[in-house]
Amino acid sequence: MRFAFLRPLCIRFRTMNPEEPVNAYKITTIGWWGAFPSAGEATSGYLLQSDGLNILLDCGSGVLSLLQNYIELQNLDAVILSHYHWDHVADIGCLQYAARIMMDLGDRKKPLDIYGHAEDDNLSGLSYLQYSRGCPIDPQTVLALGAFKFTFSRNIHPDPCFSIRIEQANRCMVYIADTAWTHDLVRIAQNADLLLCESSLYDEYLGMIPGHLTAGEAGEIAARAGVKHLVLTHLPHFGNHALLLEQAGKKFAGKIELATTGKVWLL
Repeated sequence: MRFAFLRPLCIRFRTMNPEEPVNAYKITTIGWWGAFPSAGEATSGYLLQSDGLNILLDCGSGVLSLLQNYIELQNLDAVILSHYHWDHVADIGCLQYAARIMMDLGDRKKPLDIYGHAEDDNLSGLSYLQYSRGCPIDPQTVLALGAFKFTFSRNIHPDPCFSIRIEQANRCMVYIADTAWTHDLVRIAQNADLLLCESSLYDEYLGMIPGHLTAGEAGEIAARAGVKHLVLTHLPHFGNHALLLEQAGKKFAGKIELATTGKVWLL
């Protein structure tokens, strides 16, 4: 069935900054809250862009709406999921519906590839008719998408979860998703230009929520790994977030900041 009657409702967005370098490795924060989004914001979601390629890391609650402030959905090339908890995947179903409508209208030419682990039955749900394809990843996967190379490391979390290292030429970003401390985090973050690290807890709550890091632990990972720039994300809904910066800064002497909606980094 084709949805031709919907065409008048399709709105196109143009947000490209003409001053950006053509080959910039660009990262935009779409969502950064843990558990649930605050009003008008989103949980985990990060947009990677380079040479016309658009890749979304995680697709949490509220991400699909905010993502359209930065790209047209038909130009999204792939999604890579760290794990299947709702604050990282809640908008996947609606994204699949969007892919269907855009393909039926002729605005999208190919299925949307969605990458996730195959350690439970959630991978099958990433495939939706001919509109999206679920693609397995694991710690041995080396995934090449355009000029990006993705590798993965297993986290310590109640359900299977992976951190992601993204390399392009001599530049590197690492996304540490939900996890308790493990030395593998230092390995995967080694010498990263930019580390996005979950910081769900203030230091005084260490160990109180299984499978999550404190800000101090995020700072220690950055210091041990020789990271250049640390960004704290997946933040709590209580307390003063400035304290997270202070606690991470006791462990890491480099640049530290909090993720915020729409924040862009160029590598």
